[in-house]
Amino acid sequence: MHNSGHRYFIIHKPYNMVSQFISPHNVRLLGDLDFDFPEGTHAIGRLDNESEGLLILTTNKKVTKLLFESVIPHKRTYVVKAKYYVTEEEVQRLRDGVSMPVGIHETYTTKPCEVRIVPQPQGLEVRPGDYNDNPHTWLEITLTEGKYHQVRKMLGAIHHRCQRLIRTSIESLELGDLKSGQVREIPEAEFFAQLGITDYQ
Repeated sequence: MHNSGHRYFIIHKPYNMVSQFISPHNVRLLGDLDFDFPEGTHAIGRLDNESEGLLILTTNKKVTKLLFESVIPHKRTYVVKAKYYVTEEEVQRLRDGVSMPVGIHETYTTKPCEVRIVPQPQGLEVRPGDYNDNPHTWLEITLTEGKYHQVRKMLGAIHHRCQRLIRTSIESLELGDLKSGQVREIPEAEFFAQLGITDYQ
């Protein structure tokens, strides 16, 4: 296989940083990370300002199409902190699919997905306003769809507020032990293999 000369990175996007290099607003940007990204690097699939975790950056413009327009939907896993205690019955409702708002007068029922209650993740960056003494539940949610603010809205549908949201993997591409703000470069063949994409040439 020939190397296209493109470069591929994963980052652990910190809380309170937007998934872009330029913005008209006074916000923390990807360029604020301590890493010299090559010309033309852009983020694939966004995490909103408050969300953390795995974000792909690359110089290859084709990745968005390969990842988001493929016939086989790709899995994304999130670890989320829900306010109060989530019951097993509520977990089952999330698994089966819940109705959430999309647009002004529309609702959407989420597809069945994988959800389980998990222990608090190790080595999390401490954040201002983290009230860990207050009742909360950590959940791991794996989706094959990504509507706008879907995970937050799904928790809202079972009457829990999402207090923290961390994306831990996209297919087999994992955040692993990457700390908040860290960057890891991944070789092209490995990058596509972990995303389950074979026809990237």
